[in-house]
Amino acid sequence: MSVFQTKSIDELVAGSGAEGSRLPRVLGAFDVTMIGIGAIIGAGIFAMIGAAALGGSSGHPAGPSLIVSFAITAVACGFTALCYAELSAMVPISGSAYTYAYATMGELVAWIIGWDLIIEYAIGNVAVAISWSGYLNDLLNSSFGLSIPLWLRLDYRTFVQKGFDLASVPNLGGMPLVFNLPAVLIVLALTALLVRGVRESSTFNNFMVCVKLLVLALFVGIGLYYSKAENWTPFAPGGWKGIQAGAATIFFAYIGFDAVSTVAEETRDPKRDMPIGIIGSLVICTVVYILVTIALTGMMPFMELKDKIAEPLIAGLDHNHAPGWTIAVVALGSVIAHTAVLFVFQMGQPRILFSMSRDGLLPPYFARVHGRFRTPHVSTIWTGIFVAGLAALCNIDEMANLCNIGTLFAFVLVCAGVIVLRVKDPHRVRPFRAPGGYATPVLGIVLCLFLMFGLDRTTWFRFFGWLALGLAIYYAYGRKNSRLGSAGGASQGPVSASGAPAGKMI
Repeated sequence: MSVFQTKSIDELVAGSGAEGSRLPRVLGAFDVTMIGIGAIIGAGIFAMIGAAALGGSSGHPAGPSLIVSFAITAVACGFTALCYAELSAMVPISGSAYTYAYATMGELVAWIIGWDLIIEYAIGNVAVAISWSGYLNDLLNSSFGLSIPLWLRLDYRTFVQKGFDLASVPNLGGMPLVFNLPAVLIVLALTALLVRGVRESSTFNNFMVCVKLLVLALFVGIGLYYSKAENWTPFAPGGWKGIQAGAATIFFAYIGFDAVSTVAEETRDPKRDMPIGIIGSLVICTVVYILVTIALTGMMPFMELKDKIAEPLIAGLDHNHAPGWTIAVVALGSVIAHTAVLFVFQMGQPRILFSMSRDGLLPPYFARVHGRFRTPHVSTIWTGIFVAGLAALCNIDEMANLCNIGTLFAFVLVCAGVIVLRVKDPHRVRPFRAPGGYATPVLGIVLCLFLMFGLDRTTWFRFFGWLALGLAIYYAYGRKNSRLGSAGGASQGPVSASGAPAGKMI
């Protein structure tokens, strides 16, 4: 079998309907849009906006021109979102970009993008969980005067780099006991919730989204009240390079919209609801982001963010001596926002593993569906363990940049998939068609590549290393066990929850 052999859309849809590996369709357009907003608004706006304004390792600060950076990133994501909407309406099953690549560019590319999406969802969630821990401590401190010990909310390397005393830390078997306990606990708690069912999880997400939108509206109001025109001068201190670097960094704030596509198989009317959810959530979040950026850069000189880069919104309130209750409310809103992002990403990653397993590229163990809750519980639990383990020990900056490049690469392949499918199958019915002809996917590719080249060299090396590991696993296991490659490339039909072909339950 050629590694570029594709799986037809009809085969993909038929495979999703197998008894024992079928997911219930319970979500509507409102739920899907709220899942998108839940995934998008989180660590990116509450934590990364400060680093983007200061320029981070690029040395080119965006300053107030970060407003332009957000607009550029929104446009790039907009073209990609239209491509996602077209493909998700045509292929309404779990798997996101992995499934679309399988239908357009073949199994090898599908594997690459599926492996790459682990960087977006699982690694991205590590960064969010670490940031969540910091904001939880701020909430406890501002509301109750409590503080989590540093050795229980930092990773070992950050603890050492900040010059904290290891002698004051408990040790286990001679090893200092330094790890991020709150990050571990929130990931495991959400994993348990997601195992119970998507309907219950969606209701929880809707509540969290409403709360965080109200909190950001409060911050914008306060920020505009304290704003001074001189804080926007100079507007672009880093010039065009600062704007580009800022756009590449705050891309992390947008990556959630594609998580909507992972629940296509659990949506009642995916041909209608998926385009609404993907595009609607992106538009709403872009407006919110630009308003928050205007408020933050107006209420304080951006260079003063360097002293509290991880909590920029709270830094803005502190700078203006805003009432203490506002800091507590923003800290609460950030904890809830981070929780919502963690929730959606923890929902998305298992469904990608689930789809890859159902196609034989991963062991059938990961395609099991819980008999009572009807969720992909095995892949959900293992995702939780993986994310919790890394969140306990890793640094937020390296996780966020790796997540950015992995997501941008996936976006490039999704846009390319639209072009390929239009050429290969131009007459197939498209419930939603991205406007602009081929210009839309081409511009999506160009703008995503532009953002990728704004990331540092170390991130690129880590990315290629991750892809090399993925290719080794594919050739060692995936290619040999692929259901498409079995029996001379003929599809064997759907699989059951146990991993056996349907009709052969074991």
